[in-house]
Amino acid sequence: MKYVFKLMACLVIGLLFFGKVVGQDTIPMSFQEAVQLGLSQNIDYLKLLNQQEVLKVERLNAQFNHLPRVNLTNDNFRQIGQQFQQVEGELIVTNEINNIVSGRINANMPIFNGFRRTNDTKAGRNLEDAGKFGIERAKQEVMFNIAQQYLQVLLDEELYNIALENLENQKKQLDQIEGFVEAGLRTLSDLYNQRSEVARLETVAIDAKIQWESDLWDLAEMLQLGPNILPKPEQVSLDKLESEWLGMGLGELYSVALGQRKDYGQLMLLESANKNLLASAKSAYLPQLNAFFNYSTFFTSLDDRTFSNQFFTIFPQRSFGVSLSVPIFNNFENRASVARSRVDFQNQQLDKLALERRITQEVKMAYENYRGAIRRESATRVQLEAAEEAQTVIAERFRLGVSNFVDLAQANQQLVTAQSDFAQAQYTLYFQELMLKFALGVL
Repeated sequence: MKYVFKLMACLVIGLLFFGKVVGQDTIPMSFQEAVQLGLSQNIDYLKLLNQQEVLKVERLNAQFNHLPRVNLTNDNFRQIGQQFQQVEGELIVTNEINNIVSGRINANMPIFNGFRRTNDTKAGRNLEDAGKFGIERAKQEVMFNIAQQYLQVLLDEELYNIALENLENQKKQLDQIEGFVEAGLRTLSDLYNQRSEVARLETVAIDAKIQWESDLWDLAEMLQLGPNILPKPEQVSLDKLESEWLGMGLGELYSVALGQRKDYGQLMLLESANKNLLASAKSAYLPQLNAFFNYSTFFTSLDDRTFSNQFFTIFPQRSFGVSLSVPIFNNFENRASVARSRVDFQNQQLDKLALERRITQEVKMAYENYRGAIRRESATRVQLEAAEEAQTVIAERFRLGVSNFVDLAQANQQLVTAQSDFAQAQYTLYFQELMLKFALGVL
């Protein structure tokens, strides 16, 4: 009765759990499709793409600052009240309504401003290129995170299949033991122990299924799928291939990482950009020479002549020349701007040094973990082969009555453990290779 109660309880839990999955839509999805979908939905990545548009416009702005600034101004207004007019040497004051139209064109062009425009142009170009590198690194991070969750789902599915296979084998074993008991070849204790083991394995299978579904939901959330939509990841090839990185020493790997890591390239460009901005700030200490051109004209209703005659012939004025501005004392504004730019440049240098140290640590750790994963995969392969042989032999000895139930249960447990360890080792090896590529910046 206890066995029947446990079996019914497991079936009820399973039905409740699987009932939640019935209404879900599944989408078959390869790893590349998952990456593309993740990139199109990742908020941080999309924000970087938007920010890149700003960096592009700022770079264009710095380039166009080499050209003159031209502005057109037009004023249209009415004056009501006393109006002053000069007639035959006399100033006459009358109370009139005066309609006035005025227009101005101003053009200014810096001739020399301490190379500010040149440094701003270089800084804008470096900032835009740094943004591109940041986007590439963010893309690799999204790919890495999706790969980690994608492989976890596949591993959970494999562990669930192993649990199901073990459960089916133990059910068959239960049928055999029931036959042995009826024939008087085995005791009732062996039968009860096997029933208990089958009930335990049913719970193990349910737990494995729950873990699989939980990680599947996490992957769906990472991919920003719609409500009640789950991905169905396709299997990846776990064939072990000889990696080109194993033939390199750590020194060579460090050089590869420093040359390929987009985040390191981004910091180098940001360092150059801040250096240009520091030079641009220092240009405020130097004299500024600018050329200008002004054109202005107006029309007034107090004059009886036509609008065209006044606006285009009588009242136009032109002025042009150069202006020189020499900074003498500006309340330390220039000095404060230079100090801020210098601190930004120095902080950027510190960030680059910190990243260099972190890259060496990440590369070394990823390299050692990858080598360890290779050894673990080989060891678990041997472990699985030995466990399969041992289980086969002990199962046959149990059938012949030579071995007891404890030996059989232990052999079955060792086989399941070996299968799980080997599956985990295979996916760990696959992931550690991705980890190494990510640390090197070649993912």
